[in-house]
Formats: sequence, structure tokens, C-alpha cells
Amino acid sequence: MQRRFILKLAAALGAATLFATTAAHADDTIKVGVTGGPHAQIMDVVKTVAAKNGLTIKIVEFSDYVQPNAALASGDLDANSYQHDPYLQAQVKDRGYKLIRIADTVTYPMGIYSKKVKSLAELQPGAKIAVPNDPTNGGRALLLLQKQGLLKLRADAGLKATPLDIVDNPKKLKIVELDAAQIPRSLGDVDAAAINTNFAMEAGLKPKQDAIAIEDPKGPYVNVIAIREADKNKPWVAKLVAAYHSPEVKQFVDSKFGGAVITSW
Repeated sequence: MQRRFILKLAAALGAATLFATTAAHADDTIKVGVTGGPHAQIMDVVKTVAAKNGLTIKIVEFSDYVQPNAALASGDLDANSYQHDPYLQAQVKDRGYKLIRIADTVTYPMGIYSKKVKSLAELQPGAKIAVPNDPTNGGRALLLLQKQGLLKLRADAGLKATPLDIVDNPKKLKIVELDAAQIPRSLGDVDAAAINTNFAMEAGLKPKQDAIAIEDPKGPYVNVIAIREADKNKPWVAKLVAAYHSPEVKQFVDSKFGGAVITSW
């Protein structure tokens, strides 16, 4: 009887130990969504740094801006790192996601590119200009065009400006709204295009060399790490932020991207 009790106790303790080990492993393994290109490359370095502190990161790549937040909100991801804060806030407001920003990451100044002209001054009346079709990046592109003197927006349009907010367009430019990820492929079909730097670099464009106009990097468009609000106090969150904000990641960004991507912490 005593031997049987001891065996049952040992089995119970073994099961409890296995459960605890499995749970601990689950807590130390997270899935992080990124878009291809610089975000994915940076997260590879973050993954290496995080592993030294006992955090395993599984990187999941996406090809657009919509799915990473949907996947995070549904629980298919634990975090994502691909979007600037205005875009995140717009998604939270428009879609009801309970997502929050936990850390700043990097800034990608948006540029205007062209295969047909070497300067904005060469644009002819009626030229076609492609801009992203999502609310925040579209507004960002229009603000950049305004700063370059190509058009004027309503004074209260702000970061969410749309083509409907254009109040002065001397060259009668035709604004073509496209999915941000598709714009580099459509560059030859328009006279110029505002392209997010991560997609520009993925397409082989070099912002400092190829852009005919570029944003001031000190703007509101700092990229962020986002998580579900319910997860904000989980131990892995601090580990993820510490790994991203490490000297190793900063050195990688500064040396790899030649100023096209700027650390913002």
C-alpha cells in the first residue's frame, strides 16, 4: 500500500513538474509579427539578444499593413513591430482593437521617388502621383507633398488628410491611391510616388540616394511595438523591449541602413 502511494505521488509530482516546465516555456516563447525588409531584419537581431535573456521569439512576416494587427488582436501573435503610432491609433479607433503601444522602435522617413523625373520641379501639369491608400500613410504622403510646395491642404486636415482636403493644386496633379505595399511595383506607371521606406528598401530603392524628396526624420511617425492591452504586465514584455532597445540592435540599425532607418529610443 505504501509503495503504491509513493508511486502515485511520484507520478503526480512528475506531471506537475512537466506542466510547470511547459507553462514556463510557453511564457518564454512569443510570436512577433513584422513586415518584410528592415523590420524583419531588425527583429532577427532582437531575437538573438532576447534569447540571451531566456526569451524565444518566433518571427512571423506579413506583406501588408492590415493583417499584423488583425492577427495580434485575435491572439495569433503576441506582439507586432511594423507600424508607426498614428497608424496604430487609427486602427484601434476604427476597428476597436484593444492594442497598446509599449515601446518606440525606429523611424523610416517617407520619400518621394520617380523613374521619370529627377526633381519635383520637372513634374508636368496633370502628373500622376501615387500615395498609400490607408488613412495615416495617405495623409503623411499628402503632408510631404504640401511641404514640397506641390499642393495645399485644408488647415485642419492634420495627419489624416485625404485628397478631398486638397484646396490648392496648381499643377492639377492626379493623386492615385494604392496599397502601400504595391506602390513600388507601380512606380513605372506613375510620374512619382510617395513610398514608405520599408517597402522602398525591400524593392531595392535607397532612400538617401534615390528619393527626390524625403521627410524630416524628426516627426510624429515613430514606429512602435504593439501588444494586447491584457498582456501589458506579462514578464516577456519587459524582456522584448529590453532586447529591442539594446546596444546591439542600435549598432545594427546604424550600420546596416545608412541613415535610412533611425533608432528612436
